[in-house]
Amino acid sequence: MTKTYSIFLLLTFYLIPLAVNADPIGEIAELIKAGKHSELEKHFAPSVDITILKDENIFSNTQAAIVVSKFFTQNKLRNVKILHKVNTSNTYRFGVLLISTDRGTYRLSFTLNSINNGALQIIDLRIEAEKGG
Repeated sequence: MTKTYSIFLLLTFYLIPLAVNADPIGEIAELIKAGKHSELEKHFAPSVDITILKDENIFSNTQAAIVVSKFFTQNKLRNVKILHKVNTSNTYRFGVLLISTDRGTYRLSFTLNSINNGALQIIDLRIEAEKGG
């Protein structure tokens, strides 16, 4: 009985919090790597500041997903690497990915912020040509 209780405590206090505190930067990087660009819409705030190369605009989450998907349709993905993470706050995260495509190497950066309901959502996403690459 104590062995079963110990296992229960282990699961409750150590493993469940790990699942709750999942890494949203890693999750977004995995969606991009897997080619699930339309699923990014679930992570977008109601309005998102999108910059792709020199084109900047504010879009609804649905429009933002279309714009980002279009970029990846025109630039076939080869590799995604997480370059930088800022995850010191529960209400703010920042990630930088290095993405290699058939047309070049780009730096994709995004900001997640806690909006109304407390969930982290992408409020800003930028894709810029990698300097020197």
